Amino acid sequence: MTHRARSVLSIRPFRRLWGVTYLCSVGDWLSLLALAGLASKLTEDYKAQSFAFAGVVLTQLLPGLLFAPLGGLFADRFDRRKVMVFADIARCGLFLSIAIVGSPWWLFAGNFLVGCCALLWIPSKDAAVPNLLRRPDQVETANQLGMVMTYGIAVISGAGLYAAITGIATNLNLQPDDSGMGVAKVILMINGLLYLSSAIIVATRIPELSRRVVSATEQGEEAAKTGIMAMIRDAGRFVRTTPIVRGLLIGMVGAFAAAGALVGSAQLYANSLGGGDGAFGLLFVALFIGLATGMGTAPKLALRLPRNRLFGIAIVVAGIAQLLVALSPHLAVSLITVAVLGAGAGIAFLTGVTIIGTQVEDAIRGRINAIYQSLMKIILAGAMALTPVLVGLVQPHNITLFGRVMIVDGTRPVLLGAGVLAALVGILAYRQMDDRRSETIVSDLLAAIRRKPRRSTGMLIAVEGDTHLDTSTQAELLADWLRASGKKEVLLATDPALDDVRLRTVLVDAGLSSARAHALVAAAVRADLVERQIQPALDRGALVVMERFIDSPLAHLSVAAGLDPAELEGLADWATVRLRPDITILLDRDPSTLQPRAGSAEHHWHVQSVLTDMAAADPDRYVVVDGDGSPEGVHDRVRLAVQTTMAGRKLARLEPVPAEAGS
Repeated sequence: MTHRARSVLSIRPFRRLWGVTYLCSVGDWLSLLALAGLASKLTEDYKAQSFAFAGVVLTQLLPGLLFAPLGGLFADRFDRRKVMVFADIARCGLFLSIAIVGSPWWLFAGNFLVGCCALLWIPSKDAAVPNLLRRPDQVETANQLGMVMTYGIAVISGAGLYAAITGIATNLNLQPDDSGMGVAKVILMINGLLYLSSAIIVATRIPELSRRVVSATEQGEEAAKTGIMAMIRDAGRFVRTTPIVRGLLIGMVGAFAAAGALVGSAQLYANSLGGGDGAFGLLFVALFIGLATGMGTAPKLALRLPRNRLFGIAIVVAGIAQLLVALSPHLAVSLITVAVLGAGAGIAFLTGVTIIGTQVEDAIRGRINAIYQSLMKIILAGAMALTPVLVGLVQPHNITLFGRVMIVDGTRPVLLGAGVLAALVGILAYRQMDDRRSETIVSDLLAAIRRKPRRSTGMLIAVEGDTHLDTSTQAELLADWLRASGKKEVLLATDPALDDVRLRTVLVDAGLSSARAHALVAAAVRADLVERQIQPALDRGALVVMERFIDSPLAHLSVAAGLDPAELEGLADWATVRLRPDITILLDRDPSTLQPRAGSAEHHWHVQSVLTDMAAADPDRYVVVDGDGSPEGVHDRVRLAVQTTMAGRKLARLEPVPAEAGS
């Protein structure tokens, strides 16, 4: 995690945006406390004062509930950097005006407008983040860093700054006025300066926020042609026709409905456990520990489970955990199950944001982000508001379980129903998003438990043998046959160590001549090929035919240079991220039939012997084919072996090929 975070923070535009996120997040939390304090001082009625904090929260959330998709439209239609600058300047002016006007009605009206500015700022920032990074796999780490800043560092900083200012004013008797409102107004002015600083940094130091995947000319032409209503219709059509996004939004409904039910009933649930306010606090600590743990472990799980499966599984786990929370007889059990629930929710939330950042195109990403954020707020707020009503419909009853008195009140059936809803919606989301029909969920879960890297959706076939002429000929013929058999995408890759120009250029320019240096350079070239071509093709579901993937180079290097095969295999594992072929075709060629070359006969015998030993050690992956004879005759045997193996493993279904196809 530390290495990934450093690699992302080494990107200057993102590092500056991360700092801007800190300023704005501190401003958000500081304004929440300052406005709540100011609102309570501006009202004299006791009941009105008790609703001051709720009023401040509501007026900040209300724009998101009503107009959040509008922020996505602005993010997709206009320059995102200019939208963020405008929003920050507007927030600065609004906070200064609240401090100057000093009336209750403008406090709530201005706070509502601040929320409107936030709904413009957040989708633009979230949609711009993937364009600042070097690789798509950095999006998840960037999201983690953003959440740590927003819900961790900024919360501590904002609350600490508020406590420091108010504490100093109280202890040193530095009240600007007799009413005590002066300190709150000073905090609001400081808050405005934070947003002004953010606007200046975004405008002058992060021009990359204006970057788009399409060119500026194309973006301008598209914006000119597309009206607001058309953009709304496009977003709706995209959600309806894209299973992964549709499943994402469906799953979010269950996840946040369950979370809202838990938050809305937490205090009464704590009382039912006999713990009172202390148990209430412990439940919230357990929930946030679980959230942090889930967000921290999500990237590791994504290495072993595809994100479209991980999202649905996490929601199902959270739903099952909520069922256990509802049935829990003791606080200790509740704390554990609430932590598991939080972990599932944290994994689902981070995975959902990452899916939007990596799999939704730039032109519509802002709108999808806005829909995701607005639905989250609507469902969470609705569930929190509905939960007390449902809880009040059930009268509390005392039961004795294992010698302990437990209160069964309305919180239990509400949590039970929310858990069932979350689990069912998680299953529905999983079915919508899952596109890996050839591999069962059980195999993926077992791979995750055993800490094995997840398998891609494609298939890798390697053609290994003693000589480059044999492997290249058969790999090319096999790829042509697979294309003719109706496979959608077939990629033919060759052994990078055989690219004489590329390999010799690296060796000669660097002045390298030793066998170990040759092995390291060959591994580096192979790692580049896997990362740039093979793995992306497998992730797309393509069928990759690779000439001399691992085994033949290992055999040649170990025989020619006397290097330790175990060390070479470890180097190959590192270079390829332990990627191994689904099927390895070994051409078993009699070295005596090769064209005679001085000093090479013994070498070929040793190489063929090493390859044969490899095949004998792993019979499930290897298919040994007689390599003697004409290229056409060998191809017939290779084709039959591949067809039989693929059919037997049920990895693909090919139409029967006539006998004449190989001749």
